[in-house]
Amino acid sequence: MAGGSSQSGMKAALVLTGKRFASSLLTLLLVSVTIFVIAQLLPGDAAQEALGQSATPQQIAALRHDMGLDRPAYVRYASWLTGMVSGDPGQSLVANMPVSEVIAERLPNSLLLAALTALVAVPVALAIGIGSAMNRGGRLDRALNVVTLSMVAVPEFLVATIAVLIFSVKLRWLPSIALASEEMTWGDYLRGVAMPILTLSVIVIAQMARMTRAAVIDQMDRPYVEMAVLKGVAPVQVVLKHIMPNAIAPIVNAMALSLSYLLGGAVIVETIFNYPGLASLMVNAVTSRDMPLLQACAMIFCAAYLLLMLIADVTAILANPRLRAQ
Repeated sequence: MAGGSSQSGMKAALVLTGKRFASSLLTLLLVSVTIFVIAQLLPGDAAQEALGQSATPQQIAALRHDMGLDRPAYVRYASWLTGMVSGDPGQSLVANMPVSEVIAERLPNSLLLAALTALVAVPVALAIGIGSAMNRGGRLDRALNVVTLSMVAVPEFLVATIAVLIFSVKLRWLPSIALASEEMTWGDYLRGVAMPILTLSVIVIAQMARMTRAAVIDQMDRPYVEMAVLKGVAPVQVVLKHIMPNAIAPIVNAMALSLSYLLGGAVIVETIFNYPGLASLMVNAVTSRDMPLLQACAMIFCAAYLLLMLIADVTAILANPRLRAQ
């Protein structure tokens, strides 16, 4: 009987996961249409940017024909979407090389920056969130609430500016421009990206800590926690052995939501610190009107965001006791 119930719960989990995945694919398709339309609404194009203001209309028209910019919009969208699905996002209009090669040079830098930020932010946020929940209503809780609220309210560019003024201008400990190259040692690289990591971590930690606190407090009010306390279980053991296993789904969801911020925050931070990542590449593509590169970068960011949300949804489904009991 228990085996049949377990199989039924697993099937239900697979069905719900499949629905979430299909919903993500549909969302990604709608996003692709939105990205393409917005990209077409930008003033000017790559031909105009490449030739400059002194170019004649005939020269611009000839270059636009060579670049394929004079084709109907629906034809260009169908061609681009087919290429994206097949793994060939097209040719960069400015670099005159495959978009995949241009992105391949920058993507590892962005992934490494995001991984290092998560490595710093996740443990700190969990410690703050759990510590604040365990001292609910106390001085530590109120102090941490004030700190995290302040961190959430401060925009990234202001955090970056303050970091530059303190650590680069005043103390001269860290460079004001983030450097990344294959020739650098790990020590030099970490020193070069310390301020981008600090800037990205500030709001990620604040958001994740507050959501972790809420998830832990929600479980602390449950009857099973009161029973464990009445049995004399130590507070730390109550949190680690009883609360955390049941709060894992909302905490993972909080982590996914907070880490998805890295995708948007990276655009500002990479631009401010001139970090050679995917976000700064997308900003350069906007400036040069390199539409294939811009659209590919935007799709990567959207796909990464949806992947994080899908992971959070799947974790919540698998960790749901009511679903397992079906």
